[in-house]
Amino acid sequence: MKKLLSTSLTIVAVLLAAVSFLPPAAAQAETIKVGAILAVTGPASFLGGPEARTLEMLVEEVNAKGGIDGNKVELIIKDSGASPEKAISFAKQLIEEEKVFAIIGPSTSGETMKIKNIAEEGKTILLSCAAAQVIVNPVAKYVFKTPQKDSDAVRKIYGAMKDKGISKIAVLAGNTGFGKAGKGQLAEIAPEYGIEIVEAEVYDKKATDLSAVVAKLMANKEIEAVVNWSIVPAQGILAKNMRQAGWEVPLYQSHGFGNIKYVKAGGAAAEGIIFPAGRLLAPELLEDGHPQKALLLEYTEAYEGKYNEPVSTFGGHAYDAFKILSAAISKVGPDAEKARTAIENLKNFPGTGGVFNFSPADHNGLDIDAFAMWTVKDGQFVPYKQ
Repeated sequence: MKKLLSTSLTIVAVLLAAVSFLPPAAAQAETIKVGAILAVTGPASFLGGPEARTLEMLVEEVNAKGGIDGNKVELIIKDSGASPEKAISFAKQLIEEEKVFAIIGPSTSGETMKIKNIAEEGKTILLSCAAAQVIVNPVAKYVFKTPQKDSDAVRKIYGAMKDKGISKIAVLAGNTGFGKAGKGQLAEIAPEYGIEIVEAEVYDKKATDLSAVVAKLMANKEIEAVVNWSIVPAQGILAKNMRQAGWEVPLYQSHGFGNIKYVKAGGAAAEGIIFPAGRLLAPELLEDGHPQKALLLEYTEAYEGKYNEPVSTFGGHAYDAFKILSAAISKVGPDAEKARTAIENLKNFPGTGGVFNFSPADHNGLDIDAFAMWTVKDGQFVPYKQ
């Protein structure tokens, strides 16, 4: 009996010694739950679909390599269909029931604004894939976003207009959170560039025909260009209605136009549309050594090879959110509060949307240099040149 007890104690001692020599990551490895609220289906599926597929690809890749410093990632995607009401329900479920480490998304600005306070109250990191500047202005402790600022998009558009001598414009916007925010920025910034908004219209996001709006605007002979701030389907509908009416003034779209599927939806009417977007649309054109080039090419090759569809800036927003979260966890471990602080202080971090430099006063981390100007030529995105 004494011999058996002695042998058992020896085995226990050996096991304890073995555990004590494990590296910290292995000794404390755990599963990190990451929630995602994305418009995988519905009117904003051109946003949420690529975002969801990107996250699935990245989580598969990281787990195949052992996780984030040994911590496996469990991805829980909720399809909101771009419904703010569903986003609210899913946010509460992910925070209260699933106890997620962080939430990536939602896809749209309206949804994000509806759950911003829920994330704050739940002390849960929210990395939004939506663009409206109000998401992070004013700053909320736990809320970040990866798309570029809509105010910077406006400045890129107005700069291009100024170079063409355009000074009188019409502004159209969908009745969404994104549309409202963009319309406000367009009005606020216009005087800086000597631009006058002579007509402004808001239309229903579900509109299937904007010919009446086009006819009204065409009656104003002062209009030299049109800026539309929306997502599908209106981006393509407006272009078609303008061209069908024979109205040939330049059409500028927001940075929400950065998916080649939008061009396909617009058909021939999409030719010549001008818009700001990140450099993911043509990474091969970047000079060697550019901080974004390697990751843009890598993401493009991986995504298009896996899903057999063109990469888009929207999938890129989810890519950046996951990579930023992963970098924070790698730095401080699977501690949500420490990870939040690590994100807030992340500097010179290249992503698909630009090079991120976060701070306690800036939870977006991108500036106007994150944008380039693009146009549509022969059904493809190409750099815009005056």
